[in-house]
Amino acid sequence: MNIDDVNRGIHKHKKRKRVGRGPGSGHGKTSGRGHKGQGQLAGWSASPIFEGGASPLIRRIPKRGFHNEFADLVVAVNVGALEKAFSAGDDVTIDALRAKNLVSGRFDQVKILGDGKLAKKLKISAHRFSAAALEKIQQAGGEAVVLPGKQTPAQRTAKKNNQPAES
Repeated sequence: MNIDDVNRGIHKHKKRKRVGRGPGSGHGKTSGRGHKGQGQLAGWSASPIFEGGASPLIRRIPKRGFHNEFADLVVAVNVGALEKAFSAGDDVTIDALRAKNLVSGRFDQVKILGDGKLAKKLKISAHRFSAAALEKIQQAGGEAVVLPGKQTPAQRTAKKNNQPAES
């Protein structure tokens, strides 16, 4: 490789591709559109799912159920995992869970579930707790702190108007 190869082919003002200018240009006659078919017509362009007139795959596959794209993304952590990762008397926060790799990625809320045994006294801060998890935390002498989640539009409106929100 030579040093002048680095910028070869890179031009500040690149000329546009001129089609239909004779056979010597390499883009004459059909002008790169091929023979026959819809693609030869002026103004025609295919959608990304177009499959040549066949029923597109996206329409052939059955749709089932409902996906709420606005729902909160909840990450679950079991009390058994907290037992292994933390020592007695520790504060279990979202940042501490991230540091111990018990939660990762993007999420909106953390829920503590009751799978496993908990014998250590921990102060656990999370958005949600299952009934079994709360029972095990209290039996171990620990404390469960419920963090506030994202507010719903109704809660924001009620707060703005200084009224109690309906749940």
